[in-house]
Amino acid sequence: MSSDTLDVPAEARPKHIAVIMDGNGRWAKARGLDRIEGHRAGTKAARMMIESCGELGIEALTLYSFSTENWNRPPEEVAALMSLVQELLPGEHAAMAKNGVRFRLIGDRAGLPSPVLAALDAAEEATKNNDRMQLNIALNYGSRQEIVHAARSLASQVAAGERSVNEIDEATFSDALWTAGLPDPDLLIRTSGELRISNFLLWQISYAEIVVDDRLWPDFDKAALHEAIQEFARRHRRYGK
Repeated sequence: MSSDTLDVPAEARPKHIAVIMDGNGRWAKARGLDRIEGHRAGTKAARMMIESCGELGIEALTLYSFSTENWNRPPEEVAALMSLVQELLPGEHAAMAKNGVRFRLIGDRAGLPSPVLAALDAAEEATKNNDRMQLNIALNYGSRQEIVHAARSLASQVAAGERSVNEIDEATFSDALWTAGLPDPDLLIRTSGELRISNFLLWQISYAEIVVDDRLWPDFDKAALHEAIQEFARRHRRYGK
């Protein structure tokens, strides 16, 4: 990977960045385009984000691409989004391998179309030995649903006598989440100026610094990423102390 020009020491950069990629539809509408063209443009911003985070030594990147609530969008838009995953993901295997990126799905696999699951599984398999950066795609993801899933899993273990109630603490609960094994995000970026968390990583972002950028996601570029990291580095993280 190439060097970067970000004026923030490596030790002051976030280890894990999470992104709510918002504004694709508004970007398309402003240009008189179909919403899917906004989502297609958004994939270019996502590619930039992945490559730039790799260059900057970021250990993990989580992109919120499709929430459980997004199924309520028009059926033709949902179908186009799923087709976009199938269309674009296989072509990213080589780039992820070159840049040492390990791909991982976080979200509820149930309900995802079989061809989409096949594309996701193929990406996970093709990149499983990469260890430079962890890329997590949150697809069919909802944080409340994730927490309920974890609670049910732990309750089942207790009911089966595999674990006692007193053994359940923050660490064991974190290990039951879809993000098990990942460090919590240090930095959460939301584009389009919206001031909402939108059911994203509610447990994991307890102490994340939040940066809201007014740019729509397709307009979010490398300079915007650098600005967000610079803002992160300026903040004094007290963790309640």
